[in-house]
Amino acid sequence: MSVRPIDTTIRKLEEQLMTPAFRNDPSLVSNLLADDFVEFGSSGQVHGRRDVVAMLAVDSSPVPEVADFRAIELTPKLVIATYRTIAAGERSQQALRSSIWRFAQGRWQLVFHQGTPIPSA
Repeated sequence: MSVRPIDTTIRKLEEQLMTPAFRNDPSLVSNLLADDFVEFGSSGQVHGRRDVVAMLAVDSSPVPEVADFRAIELTPKLVIATYRTIAAGERSQQALRSSIWRFAQGRWQLVFHQGTPIPSA
């Protein structure tokens, strides 16, 4: 199966959000998150754009490995991405993730994200 341009584009944006230099810069994160962004956190809490920008500004999590990445075009301007992350460190934690991206104002913006931890065996 060949990699489609939308897969490459959306994966690059997802991975950008995982890098400390990007996620710790509120202006970069604010530009990538849509005004109506919502996240269902792994804690079960719901976070809006402002909350996520503030949390990421002080986050020091190591960059996780991304696996099983898939982007599906729902419409030409709406994409859902699903993937698994594997966190580095002593306790190798995994999570299933899904994101909805919308093309608006000439760029892709993240509208929704959910992370669900995978229980360790």
